[in-house]
Amino acid sequence: MNTDFIKGVISPIVTPIDDEERVEEAGLRRMVDYVIQGGVHGILAMGSNGEFFGLDFAQQQRALTIILDQSAGRVPVYMGIGAITTRECVKIALMAEEAGAQAITILPPMFLTPNEEELFLHFKTIADAVQLPVLLYNNPDKVKNNISVKLLLRLAEIPNIVGMKDSSGDMTLTAEYLRLTRDKGFKIFAGRDVMILGSLAYGAAGCVASTANVVPELVVEIYDKYMAGDLDGAREAQFKLNPFRMAFNLSSFPVATKDACNLIGLDVGPSIKPNLRSSDAVLEQMRTILTELGYIKTQS
Repeated sequence: MNTDFIKGVISPIVTPIDDEERVEEAGLRRMVDYVIQGGVHGILAMGSNGEFFGLDFAQQQRALTIILDQSAGRVPVYMGIGAITTRECVKIALMAEEAGAQAITILPPMFLTPNEEELFLHFKTIADAVQLPVLLYNNPDKVKNNISVKLLLRLAEIPNIVGMKDSSGDMTLTAEYLRLTRDKGFKIFAGRDVMILGSLAYGAAGCVASTANVVPELVVEIYDKYMAGDLDGAREAQFKLNPFRMAFNLSSFPVATKDACNLIGLDVGPSIKPNLRSSDAVLEQMRTILTELGYIKTQS
């Protein structure tokens, strides 16, 4: 299975919505062009920032179809799967494969507390249903199910499970994932934007970064400079990114990404309720940072 394309900066693209909380096509096409022009190496549809949790199967399918059409092969498109039941995850995986996605990512089931055997069978069943490369998505803070090193090593033996996005925020865990899979061709991606450089230094293949929706060039700069051997330049780019990403933590998850997109004129609409926009204070803080980064022009 060819996995050479699975690398670099992947944008978990936001999903613009209309007044009825349905996918807004023009805005989504605009976002696809924006992140590709910003240099990203891939697009993830229906990640957390894509608000998969607020869109039904038909709307998720519509969003993926639009993204695939607008990207037109310029970058690979990954489909995020975050349903709770194995049955529904398989349904989305089959849809993604038929639509033409290049790979899928799978989040552990939310709300439930499956044991490791149940998690193993969940991921294996979905992976076995398709021919696509599969990336796992570890986000224990949000779903309360951590993918242990022991479980990851079992899952890495499944032929088309080829990597994982790690949003644990635990660099010790990330490093262990990388150390123990380094001879397997398994690809670990940083899922915390402030830890991109640290993860790359341990051997990560790239990152899945929410900030790449807004400042894609800066996120790509971290990756490109590191890969070119310019550690000082990569570190400075990471330091420039960090205050912006940390401002996201002042808002309800994941509204800050959309708010920032709106601040720079991408017009992606509101977040899906019950989430509301960030407070005026947070918006002003992000506006200041984005102005300093050059993404909002000051009045002359």
